[in-house]
Amino acid sequence: MIMAIPFPDISPEIFSIELGSFTLALRWYALAYIVGILLGWRLAVRAVSRTDLWPANRPPMAPTAVEDLMTWIILGLLLGGRLGFVLFYQPAYYVANPLEILAIWQGGMSFHGGMLGVTAAGLLFAWRRDVPLLQMLDLLALATPAGLLLGRIANFINAELWGRPTDLPWGVIFPGPAAQSCPGIEGLCARHPSQLYEALLEGLVLGALLIVLAFRRGWLKRPGALTGIFLMGYAVSRILVELVRQADPQFITPDNPMGYVVQIGAAGLSMGQLLSLPMLAIGAGLVLAARRRP
Repeated sequence: MIMAIPFPDISPEIFSIELGSFTLALRWYALAYIVGILLGWRLAVRAVSRTDLWPANRPPMAPTAVEDLMTWIILGLLLGGRLGFVLFYQPAYYVANPLEILAIWQGGMSFHGGMLGVTAAGLLFAWRRDVPLLQMLDLLALATPAGLLLGRIANFINAELWGRPTDLPWGVIFPGPAAQSCPGIEGLCARHPSQLYEALLEGLVLGALLIVLAFRRGWLKRPGALTGIFLMGYAVSRILVELVRQADPQFITPDNPMGYVVQIGAAGLSMGQLLSLPMLAIGAGLVLAARRRP
């Protein structure tokens, strides 16, 4: 008898309202974005309100300026996340269907693309407002894990981005023919709840670490250090979880059942791992550079 956890009976929609032929719905995924941004904003405001946390006791911006920064970040997150998904994961499909690039409501967002979009928005904001760049990036690093935590939980509720088949007792029986299509397994197929693994590592553990380093250990006084820890922490978490996460279907072929984008003999790298390696290197460089400064 299979030892597994049935998927909970939770609808992806919190509520929906019928307006004639149009349906207005609030989904858990949208709520995760909204609440994550609000939590990150409040944490950033709290950080810049503490002058003792920053070099020379001078925060990079006033608390009121954080609201303006969040507007830029939201735009960078949405544009970068969507374009990253289009370019990294399904470029051929969207070249053939360019009008669907803007159809964000159909799903499809990339964290690595979102991070690049946020970075670009942050660079432009820092240049226009004369804000120290590394200190602003540290502030964004501190604010990000809350959104990652809630976003991954929303992925679980949506029954998407699940892991590979497993016989571990905490495997989850995700619904749908795609999740239940497991070669060599008869009956119900349990899979790793890889979304919850990422929520724990990228959101809870990494977020708690950054808060302790910022508010208890004085790491905001070394510009770039907190950003480096975030990049390294996310990269390591993502690389580890990708070991048990199901690859995107466009990468899976009969000759490449694991969905590697870079194959090295019988092993290889997934797209998530490949995109995380530069983050790991850049993060390590930022931490080393920051620790060498007086």
